[in-house]
Amino acid sequence: MTPPARLQAALDLIREIERAPRPADAVVSSWFRARRDLSEADRGVIYDLVYSMLRSQARLTWWLAKYERPATPRNRLLAWLMLGRGSTREQVERQFSGGRLAAAVLTEPERQLLGRLQGGSLDHPAMPDEVRGECPEWALDALRRRFGDAFAREMAGMLTPPPLDLRVNPLRTTREAMLAALAGLGLKATACRMAPHGIRIGERASLSRLPMLRTGEVEIQDEGSQLVALLVGAKAGERVVDFCAGAGGKTLAIAADMANKGVVIACDVLENRLKRGAERFRRAGLHNIQTRLLGSERDKWVKRHKGGFDRVLVDAPCSGTGTWRRNPDARWRAEHAGFEALLPLQAAILDSAARLVKPGGRLVYATCSLLVEENEAQVEAFLAAHPEFRPVPLREAVPQITDSAHPDYLSLTPARHDTDGFFAAVMVKS
Repeated sequence: MTPPARLQAALDLIREIERAPRPADAVVSSWFRARRDLSEADRGVIYDLVYSMLRSQARLTWWLAKYERPATPRNRLLAWLMLGRGSTREQVERQFSGGRLAAAVLTEPERQLLGRLQGGSLDHPAMPDEVRGECPEWALDALRRRFGDAFAREMAGMLTPPPLDLRVNPLRTTREAMLAALAGLGLKATACRMAPHGIRIGERASLSRLPMLRTGEVEIQDEGSQLVALLVGAKAGERVVDFCAGAGGKTLAIAADMANKGVVIACDVLENRLKRGAERFRRAGLHNIQTRLLGSERDKWVKRHKGGFDRVLVDAPCSGTGTWRRNPDARWRAEHAGFEALLPLQAAILDSAARLVKPGGRLVYATCSLLVEENEAQVEAFLAAHPEFRPVPLREAVPQITDSAHPDYLSLTPARHDTDGFFAAVMVKS
């Protein structure tokens, strides 16, 4: 594709993301699947441009408001090229050539906008901290309470592209073997700092270049997510429940830690997620996993299996604030504006799942949220209502994790740990 055609393709994709009710990553995946003729280079340029714009939405909108221009996708693209990429007015005008498949020729008001943006930068001293940090209003107060003086630094930590982390499947291979295989593919990869089976690829890599994904030797999983699974502490022969399993990323890690011995029940209320998970389980060679579709968190299955499990993981639905670096569109989606509605749901899920834990068993509550209301506050309320459970300090549960932002719980942030934001608390039933 020519540069003008790539710009138009990125503009088309941004518009599709804004129209669709689905998350951006799902829209992007389906959009690329429908255009298999695109080269890897074209895909990379379009993807990077789209996600750069998504990560800069508040700042681009601020600049356009400053010059009284609507924040349309095309205006935001023009502003990004000038402020984010540092293009000159002449360079941008040449790329909007109006040829076949190319972006339409600039209008006079658009040329005037370029002139006003010439020489500027994405950040501006007059911007409020929340605009510079791309923080939506619905989460602003909660995140300020969470981070205090570190608010600006933590928000800035979520404005960079995330790394590509892999989890090695110990039933199929070793981390050393996979590091050597990745080096053989010409990729720069290193062992993750905290996760024992984690590998971080230090450059942009096309997933089609990773044959080990197809063989089940590795799975894509953020290092923070791997650490949450590690906190479960599952051992061979035990009975374990992943209560909100989704597509099964943590289930896979837990089952592998059990060396295919014992049983892991992957539960969820969405059947399609469980079906996707079952496909991943087969590819990884794991046969100690069963799936269970629940009607709700109070499903009768829970009551029938009360006190029947050694370990229970509750990876609760949450605001997803810890994943903004990976899913930048999530911060602007209207449904998250009412995140308070998630709080009673999280409490109900934790209360119900706790019934499955046998005496002496371990309960792990986790979210990919950075908000105290969804994390520490939920755990404190649960412990107050369930004196039969006691918290297990992180240093006791997993001594090798020594850099948590909380003294007793797992607390990870993109700025501090270069992972997605995660929280997890370990509790034991007496």
